[in-house]
Amino acid sequence: MAAVEPANKTSTVALPGLGRALIAAGKLAQKAAEDIYQKAQSHRASFIAELMASGEVSATDLAHTMSTAFAAPLLDLDAIDPQRLPKELLDPKICQAYRVLVLSKRGNRLIVATADPSDQEVDEKIKFSTQLGVDWIIVEYDKLTRMVEASTATAAEAMDSIIGGDFQFEEDAVLTEAVAETAVAEVEDAPIVKFLHKMLLDAFNMRASDLHFEPYEHHYRVRFRIDGELREIASPPIAIKDKLASRIKVISRMDISEKRVPQDGRMKLKIGPDRVIDFRVSTLPTLFGEKIVIRILDPSSAKLGIEALGYEPEEKARLLHAISRSYGMILVTGPTGSGKTVSLYTCLNLLNKPGVNIATAEDPSEINLPGVNQVNVNEKAGLTFAAALKSFLRQDPDIIMVGEIRDLETADISIKAAQTGHLVLSTLHTNDAPTTLTRMRNMGIAPFNIASSVILITAQRLARRLCGNCKVPTDIPRETLLESGFAESDLDGSWTPYRPVGCSSCNNGYKGRVGIYQVMPISEEIQRIILRDGSALEIAEQSRREGVRSLRESGLYKVKLGLTSLEEVLAITNE
Repeated sequence: MAAVEPANKTSTVALPGLGRALIAAGKLAQKAAEDIYQKAQSHRASFIAELMASGEVSATDLAHTMSTAFAAPLLDLDAIDPQRLPKELLDPKICQAYRVLVLSKRGNRLIVATADPSDQEVDEKIKFSTQLGVDWIIVEYDKLTRMVEASTATAAEAMDSIIGGDFQFEEDAVLTEAVAETAVAEVEDAPIVKFLHKMLLDAFNMRASDLHFEPYEHHYRVRFRIDGELREIASPPIAIKDKLASRIKVISRMDISEKRVPQDGRMKLKIGPDRVIDFRVSTLPTLFGEKIVIRILDPSSAKLGIEALGYEPEEKARLLHAISRSYGMILVTGPTGSGKTVSLYTCLNLLNKPGVNIATAEDPSEINLPGVNQVNVNEKAGLTFAAALKSFLRQDPDIIMVGEIRDLETADISIKAAQTGHLVLSTLHTNDAPTTLTRMRNMGIAPFNIASSVILITAQRLARRLCGNCKVPTDIPRETLLESGFAESDLDGSWTPYRPVGCSSCNNGYKGRVGIYQVMPISEEIQRIILRDGSALEIAEQSRREGVRSLRESGLYKVKLGLTSLEEVLAITNE
């Protein structure tokens, strides 16, 4: 090690904070620091990298000095399992460029490993990128470098090998099925295929519902929708957008030469000896290329059983009683992404027996269920919901499922089917169960037909489930709980609300989702209200008298059980 010299106060070299800290601690001479800084500038390297290469200070000595100088904890990275580190909390490019590593997340702060806590630039970058505060942990530079390289070897980096490589995707003016087969074979080992395969597998393993491939003017990003929220996963080079779009369109049986109009397709991915996942693919021409959204259609989601959906015992009993009826209409309502399709298919799975004829009309069919006759609606070809329903009634059905009641004709045929000895299941886009009945009235359906056909309505939402590993009790003022909808009798001290924290195994304190339901059977009293053309408010008051929880009340009950947070329930229910 070079002899320590007093700091040269007349020096014009603006040393970085790390250099100044080492000089102040007596670990590095001023002249040596200036030489290292100038070499780093000429080599276009960081000061700390050039410092480690010079041998003036060892990695261990540097770590101990920084820990003392900045009053930050010291950690030996050999004690950390890199496989258990949280993924995707920070852009891998930032981790690589600044040699930092996220160790965990605590509340609204990231715990980040670094060898240079004096670097204000990376501190600001992390805060801007994540909107979270930063707590530094000091580690040895050599160990940190190895772990950063290992942990940030993501799909985003793998894409860099595409640019400048010898992979070329040939686009013909018209791609026939035979040519498509050849194209798939030709690019089977290309990096772009591996990237797409990894993205699909990662999305499935992270329990994502959708993948978004989004081109912009100067960058390209891949986002996953996990537990209802979009998260950025990768930022591959913008130059690959056309090749990636072409690859996806080839295996989804789309026309790769057509980029001016939206297209829809499907593809499959085998992830095990007996497990195949379906994907629904949609392309959309945007200003800077085709945005592609891939929906994951996992048939096993319909076979989880009604217990896995989150129905409370009395709600489950009402639903099971309704689907055991031989005729009538059951409606599931809620916004897009609220789990209506999974609820319907869970019911169909329970009803799917050898002695039952089930037919479904959807746009499109999302879940393949053996034993069920599924029809994809095709408006252009004239196969509308109404046309499919008319055909179903000539096919001797027992149970009919209509993907969505969109117009009066479809509603009219569905009601007639329910009145003539068929069990009809369908969906509507309404806010809750009582307003569903008034919505049908506004569509032009006679009150008598509604009262005589509809036997049960289920309104539902999906709330993010609190992570069981990191959720903690929280103190919410009594006034806030009462304003949220809790009754005085609920605040008896027998339960504790929880809040999200965040750990390496969850997504900002949440992991998975739980259903919130309003299951409203159509009783004789509700039928009377419908027949006299009563309002949704009257129906809601009567259903409450009959013991039906509103969506807000159902959500608050999940808060009492510790399954979700009060903030989440307030966000997804409007009352």
